[in-house]
Amino acid sequence: MSGVRLARGATGRDRIVKFAGAYHGHADPLLAEAGSGVATLGIPGSPGVPAAAVATTTVLPYNDIDAVTSLFESDGEQIAAVIVEPVAGNMGCVPPAPGFLEALRSLTSKSGALLVLDEVMTGFRVAYGGAQSLYGVIPDLSLFGKVIGGGLPVGAYGGRRELMEQVAPAGPVYQAGTLSGSPLAMAAGCAALDVLRDNPALYTELERLGARLEAGFEAAAAQAGLRCSVGRVGSMITPFLGIGEARSFDDVKRADRERFGRLHAGWLDAGVLWPPSQFETAFLSTSHTDEDVDRTVESFARSLSAGSV
Repeated sequence: MSGVRLARGATGRDRIVKFAGAYHGHADPLLAEAGSGVATLGIPGSPGVPAAAVATTTVLPYNDIDAVTSLFESDGEQIAAVIVEPVAGNMGCVPPAPGFLEALRSLTSKSGALLVLDEVMTGFRVAYGGAQSLYGVIPDLSLFGKVIGGGLPVGAYGGRRELMEQVAPAGPVYQAGTLSGSPLAMAAGCAALDVLRDNPALYTELERLGARLEAGFEAAAAQAGLRCSVGRVGSMITPFLGIGEARSFDDVKRADRERFGRLHAGWLDAGVLWPPSQFETAFLSTSHTDEDVDRTVESFARSLSAGSV
């Protein structure tokens, strides 16, 4: 919400571009074709969101460079910002297609719009520098969430100095909140980020565990003769059952959610706490071990081979 307000205030434009299946918080203008719980429950936006609230929000398919290029060719001067999860996580884990983020950076720069990377999931999780460091794409604004507070409720946004100087009290774009600068969240955040900064091997280990889990899912699905597209970046991972490719929200919606529900029940029986939705990515943590990963794969394979999935 604050990032969008700043983008509009800094550019003097109203139009925002987002991508189908992306969830950027529950502010009214961003609930158009949202992912996460909105997708899980099949809610088209939400009751209580007036048409006027999303009238200046344009929704495009994730990973569709042609669609974004066409929009900017026709309406680029009206667009305040493109907001995007650099790695989609609210439709399950869907990595960016090669060149997609680079195209967004180029198109926004040429038109005077801002590129806003929603790193609420990816920031400090997939790398200490976030997904933007993995893909080499530097946004105008970056958005961060609970990862930076070790799980406590906290959010932050930042960008170029001339943009941030537009924020009150330095500038005219209003920003306030009851919990802004909460001492507990700030202390937790500093401690969490210090640990990540001082222990780069943690990311190497998370990548190793993630690759082990991905390979296990793929092997088990192949053994069972089931199509399964595994989306993964670092410690973010989702197996999409029944489909061979997951590049967009339309692809993900074709995954077999009934199968996933039965798989999830099998995981629970095995003591594996997986997000209870095909549209939510799972996260490995620095507390997980090879044994945890293997148990997750074994219960996955057992469910498939038993025909319960």
